[in-house]
Amino acid sequence: MPRTDWKEVVAPNERESFDLLASQLRDVQREKAKAHGSTSRALHAKPHVGLKAELTVRDGLPDWAKVGIFSTPGTFKAWLRLSNGGAMHQSDKAPDVRGIALKVTGVPGKKLIPGMEDAPTQDFLAILTQTMPFKTPEAFVGVVRAANGPKLLALPRILGTLGFSAFGILGQLQKGMAVKHASLVDNTFYSVLPIRWGTTAVKYSLLPVKVPPLNGPVSEDSRFADDATARVKAAPLTWTLRVQPYEDEATTPIEDPTVQWNTPWTELGDVTVPVQDPSSDSGKKLTALVDTFSFDPWHAPEEFRPLGAMMRARSHAYRDSTIERKAAKEPGPDAW
Repeated sequence: MPRTDWKEVVAPNERESFDLLASQLRDVQREKAKAHGSTSRALHAKPHVGLKAELTVRDGLPDWAKVGIFSTPGTFKAWLRLSNGGAMHQSDKAPDVRGIALKVTGVPGKKLIPGMEDAPTQDFLAILTQTMPFKTPEAFVGVVRAANGPKLLALPRILGTLGFSAFGILGQLQKGMAVKHASLVDNTFYSVLPIRWGTTAVKYSLLPVKVPPLNGPVSEDSRFADDATARVKAAPLTWTLRVQPYEDEATTPIEDPTVQWNTPWTELGDVTVPVQDPSSDSGKKLTALVDTFSFDPWHAPEEFRPLGAMMRARSHAYRDSTIERKAAKEPGPDAW
């Protein structure tokens, strides 16, 4: 049984601080919208594909993991989005964070986001690294703002925000972003940040299995879209959804995303993308539709509440971003 004595550390003025950070990211989003349209995201702006998917919960899960939609075996319809992490619509050759977002439908119960308590959805977001180099939301937003401002002022602005710690952070960030990936659908994605899982806390991951081989050329500028399209046209794609639980504050800290958790993984279900053609007219419309959705870790019931300062800051920033770009309403299973 995983430990349940995890805790968050909330600063007294945190809400005001996070509201300010969210407004700063909104300003970045507005600048990018001038070039890419009013629906552009502040982060994860470039979509590769939007796909129909399913989440199947396995039988025989340990009692501690039987929470929410994972309480009983079953299959839920879902939407899946693959994207680059930056605010720029740039070539896939450029260093960047790569992300996956899963929106599960048919999820009962009250949700966390004010005004969306009755939404029938739950979101899972992940990237290709297990940690991030930023200990605080302020450091993260500072780097994002500097990277999206005048290039000559980027380093001075980062130094002004982070001091000399900026050199270590930038080194780790560049190292992680410089890793070259030939494909996204045969890579493992990680939540990086923890969430509640009933009474315990976990990080989750999507581990690829049954990935069909790539047949055909890909463009370097749109490598990830071309690769995913070619593979899913040939055979289904599958990831295993797994979680690793909190152990103690030293080895699995809630508030420090720079520390990699190394507790054992428990497999809970499978995310399957059935055969489809994203390059067809209907496939392009589907990608465009999925791109209108908001993907937010706070699209969840209380028993899956995001944890830690970085997640709490996300709550403010994602809400502003969703409103700014007029994201679509949450879809139901019938829209699949």
